[in-house]
Amino acid sequence: MPETSQTASELGPIPPKRYFTIGEVADLCRLKPHVLRYWEQEFAQIQPVKRNSRRYYQQQDVLLLRQIRSLLHEQGYTIAGARQWLAGEGGSDDTARYRQLLRQTIGELEEIQSLLKSVSLR
Repeated sequence: MPETSQTASELGPIPPKRYFTIGEVADLCRLKPHVLRYWEQEFAQIQPVKRNSRRYYQQQDVLLLRQIRSLLHEQGYTIAGARQWLAGEGGSDDTARYRQLLRQTIGELEEIQSLLKSVSLR
């Protein structure tokens, strides 16, 4: 079945945890673990904590991976182009990046708010 493109808000909220395993991050970003390992080699900004031969990602890593996913899968960037964009070499793209991150955060907060409302109505 072909994978459909999903925006960050469609990926769902990120649970309030300190660390995530590679499997959890793969689910949160709708990617395969081998893609995450490959992206670690391609993007210096992705640096999970490694303990006992296991990777542990933090929330900012998940947000960054979702951003990279959006750049590559939705916006059509190449890996080199996404690398430049993330490095800030995109010029005015910095403003667009922060706006997109803000929209993503707002979307996630709205989802959390609606979940809390539905739980409190029970």
